[in-house]
Amino acid sequence: MFTSHDGLCSIGELAEHAGVTVKTVRFYSDRGLLPEASRSVGGHRRYGPDALDRLRLIRSLRSLDLPVPAVRRILDEEDAAGGVLEDAVASRLCELGSQLKALRWREAALRLVQECPPAERADRLRLIGAVAAPPSTAPLARFWRGWLPPRMPARSTAAFLEVAVPQPPDDPDPAQVLAFARLNAFALHPCAPGAEQPQPEAHRTAGARGSAVLYAGLAEAYELAGVQLRRDRAPYPGEALDSFVAAYVSAYGARDTPDFRRLLARQLAADPRIDRYWELVAEVITPPGGRTEPTPGSAHDWLLAALDAQTAAAAA
Repeated sequence: MFTSHDGLCSIGELAEHAGVTVKTVRFYSDRGLLPEASRSVGGHRRYGPDALDRLRLIRSLRSLDLPVPAVRRILDEEDAAGGVLEDAVASRLCELGSQLKALRWREAALRLVQECPPAERADRLRLIGAVAAPPSTAPLARFWRGWLPPRMPARSTAAFLEVAVPQPPDDPDPAQVLAFARLNAFALHPCAPGAEQPQPEAHRTAGARGSAVLYAGLAEAYELAGVQLRRDRAPYPGEALDSFVAAYVSAYGARDTPDFRRLLARQLAADPRIDRYWELVAEVITPPGGRTEPTPGSAHDWLLAALDAQTAAAAA
């Protein structure tokens, strides 16, 4: 391709053949991506026949927005379709995914401000200004770590957080952005200033190890109740309720009797509530225009209503 007597070309000729500027060729050369074959007597760079293909490959890789260090690693690998390229592309896709998610959240947040009544804009700006884009679930996880029994096994805590902390949707509508912002604010300030966060009686009764058993059993019961919620079934005694009661029986080392169920119903009715948290979770996870998705909170309410109905019927 090069017509010089030694088969080499100057930096200007290489740039012309590749359709780039001399400055671009020099940039890649200075960073070791495009080695020169030799220097002329006057100290000018000279490039071999393979330089053009290498430069075109560099441009292709850079057009994918791969950073220079990643391009260098790919070029150092003999096969450009090898593992280094796959890893670099996968890493870049992950970065782009995060960037796109952040942009979609910012777009929905802007629409939220644009579409709300002027009197509400200051409050909404305050709420969404406290949430990163893409949003972090760290405040929600911290809220639950303060709520859960101290010294509960890490594996049990992680399993509970997986169902209690909603993942922000990748492509939210303004209502979901507002719900998540309100959820974030709730998690940061769940109680009045100076007040302690109330704990359920079950945490004190079961202890750390017992609570691990309790929450594992409750997860199963909530899943069964969620099936009934999706079917719009009214609360009723059945498999889900039996699983719910069994979780407390196992945690307390008790027996499942009518008296136990009556005592449990009274205890749960007196326990502190965080209904607002679960209401906001439902708004975050429910797709626009879709049916409200069950949450552990709504499942708990369904099961408690079934327990109340059963104990009331037994008393009558």
